[in-house]
Amino acid sequence: STNVPVMELRAGIIIGSGSASFEMLRHLTHRLPIMTTPKWVMNKTQPIAIRDVLWYLNGAAKLEKPVSGIFDIGGPEVLSYAQMMQKFAKISGLRKRIIIKVPVLTPKLSSLWIGFVTPVPTKLARPLVASLISEVIADSAKSIDQIIPNPPQGLISIDTAIELAISRTTNNAVETRWSDATTPTAPWQKAQGDPDWAGEMTLKDERIAITSASVESLWKTIEQIGGEVGWYGSDYLWYLRGLIDRIFGGVGLRRGRRDPLHLRIGDSVDFWRVEQIDNERLLRLYAEMILPGKAWLEFRIENLGNGRRKITQTALFSPRGLGGQLYWYVISPLHMFVFPTMLRNIVRSANRKDFAMNKAANNLVG
Repeated sequence: STNVPVMELRAGIIIGSGSASFEMLRHLTHRLPIMTTPKWVMNKTQPIAIRDVLWYLNGAAKLEKPVSGIFDIGGPEVLSYAQMMQKFAKISGLRKRIIIKVPVLTPKLSSLWIGFVTPVPTKLARPLVASLISEVIADSAKSIDQIIPNPPQGLISIDTAIELAISRTTNNAVETRWSDATTPTAPWQKAQGDPDWAGEMTLKDERIAITSASVESLWKTIEQIGGEVGWYGSDYLWYLRGLIDRIFGGVGLRRGRRDPLHLRIGDSVDFWRVEQIDNERLLRLYAEMILPGKAWLEFRIENLGNGRRKITQTALFSPRGLGGQLYWYVISPLHMFVFPTMLRNIVRSANRKDFAMNKAANNLVG
């Protein structure tokens, strides 16, 4: 009704990390191997990769002459929401989901259930559910193809779009430095602008100690972890975990370390591997044991000044499906014993190193 040209692009489900509809699909599929769902999960939709959405938005911004109108954009495939969940499960390495349709789940009940079992807020889930009640397929009469052509390589398939969306959390190459916070590669690192509930679920056990031990001694103690030194307490539990890993075909604790004193990126440390190391500041290990998910163990040292240092020890776990979540909660009681003991003994070992160095220095002076 105004003279200002307005171009509206309408899309169904956008496949990409941080997209609300995709994150809802991600969390439902990860957490529920068996689902009771409303009938709308069989409705057809035409999902589109976020890269293709950006292609069209960029093309619209670069049009020589402004165009007004409503245009539909969609990917190359039409499928149901249930089929999308099965595709996501397959690509994520999960078993096929059992989907049981029931007629009694209203949109309100569905959104309440989604808010309960996933991190997606109920208020956001409600309009998402409402949008899925009707089939969302691009209308050929409102196609944008005549104004903005498809990408030169063609539209991205649903399988490739899902792979791209989850690639940041499945690509755990040893060489990864994770130094750029704007290009996250771990589940707990989100892209700028992503909401808190975006990305894979990450469970965390964090312990902090404030100590007068020197940075040098703390770092030496941390860098010597594993191998002959062990894991600073509860070694019998670590041995048992290594034995279980061997039984199920994993590497166990047999690998030890390349060097007893120093680590570098790519080094194996028993059933861990060094993923990032920043001298006297950070050591991050990635678990290569058999697990229903992905796990990291991280140590950070901060100099607080006034002779005080803070050491933060963090265990992170990105579960694969409901089984992964159950695994974390089952072993959590052991964490309450293992991890505080580990941190306490790291500080004690560092203090002993400082005492030995000070004693040696005094002997030299004397």
